[in-house]
Amino acid sequence: MITKIKSLKNHQGFMKYFKNTSWLFAEKILRMVVGLFVGIWVARYLGPEQFGLFSYAQSFVALFTAFAALGLDSIVVRELVKDESRRDELIGTTFWLKIMGAIGVLSILAIAINFTSNDSYTNILVFIIASASIFQSFNVIDFYFQAKVLSKYVVFANTISLLVSSAVKILLILNQAPLVAFAWVVLFDSIILALGLIYFYFAQKHSFLFSEFKFHVSTAKFLLKDSWPLIFASMAMMMNQKIDQVMIKEFLDAEQVGYYAAAITLIDILILLPFVASKSIFPLFVKSYEVDKKRFEEKIVWAYRVFFLATLLPALGIYFLADGIIELLYGSVYSQSVEVLKIYCFLLLFSSIGAINMLYLRTLNLQKKAMNRQLSNVLINITLNYIYIPVYGIEAAAYTSLFSIIFTTIIYDLFDRNLKRINILKFISLTNYKGIK
Repeated sequence: MITKIKSLKNHQGFMKYFKNTSWLFAEKILRMVVGLFVGIWVARYLGPEQFGLFSYAQSFVALFTAFAALGLDSIVVRELVKDESRRDELIGTTFWLKIMGAIGVLSILAIAINFTSNDSYTNILVFIIASASIFQSFNVIDFYFQAKVLSKYVVFANTISLLVSSAVKILLILNQAPLVAFAWVVLFDSIILALGLIYFYFAQKHSFLFSEFKFHVSTAKFLLKDSWPLIFASMAMMMNQKIDQVMIKEFLDAEQVGYYAAAITLIDILILLPFVASKSIFPLFVKSYEVDKKRFEEKIVWAYRVFFLATLLPALGIYFLADGIIELLYGSVYSQSVEVLKIYCFLLLFSSIGAINMLYLRTLNLQKKAMNRQLSNVLINITLNYIYIPVYGIEAAAYTSLFSIIFTTIIYDLFDRNLKRINILKFISLTNYKGIK
């Protein structure tokens, strides 16, 4: 065992990806600690009703901002890994596509709010938060660093953004600022992150940034041809994550959204970790698939197993300590969040499987499969929420989310004969069966 560890330390490729993943995990852990501390303080300060309204506005915007990303993230990283000489045209074209996507989102939101019960104050919150999507277009710089396995620079930019926005939130609380001020912080945070990414990109390339951000029509067509299924898949995935809060607000009230949001925020932070890890190792899996498909499948099995086991203990711990966690962090005023937390914590297990499912499908360029999986899941999620939230309240929304992710990660694949291979790999990983044939 010691010999194997020493050999890995001397393995240049392994250490490169290990360090890259370590940087990403370090940033996410810092974000978890700082974000949890400040987020809980904000929730305590605002109270269930105003916190619920704030969470609703963020969730409502999230339903549409997934469109602004245009499903390009993993596609661009994949192409950069394959051919770095196309870097400037890929990054430049993607940037302008995302700008157009953000403008499109704001236009769609202007229409969508007419079909809600929102008052003018809620709509102001929505549009302030949605404006952040313009500056999120600069996340294309993150793709460059992902492909180069240099995520530490993205970590630096994210950390600066996190610390500055957290400090601003604390100042707002101490000065008893109104709710709308916290919406402005969301926009401010995206601006700080964009400036940080620009700085580190400039520092690495030693050239003027915008001179290379040019739009290529042929490249745009090529990217959108591959990414359009992921646009719908990403929108469906975001809808699965956020539609419950929107429907709780419509069927119940903002206060119930506050109780629900307080519980799921704790889990959503942890759910990010499997996706962060899978994003870091994505370039490695793309290269592995092109070189040796059997070795690629062995890596997939290993990833399923490690990710599942890594989320099992936290899920169980949160389940048994849910009462104490809510009381300690939010206070007795949020006691209605306990049962939601007990149900929702098990999403951790299936999100780990889902992260590897997406990694596998995107590596094999099976974007349509990802889209179909997510769209069917949205239909189930909305239908069950529509039926059960008015009757059983926020706990019904938690159960629906759990069933939806089980359906997406496990059940759906059983009905698609073209996904037989991924089912076999999941079976091997979860049963500890030896060997891939």
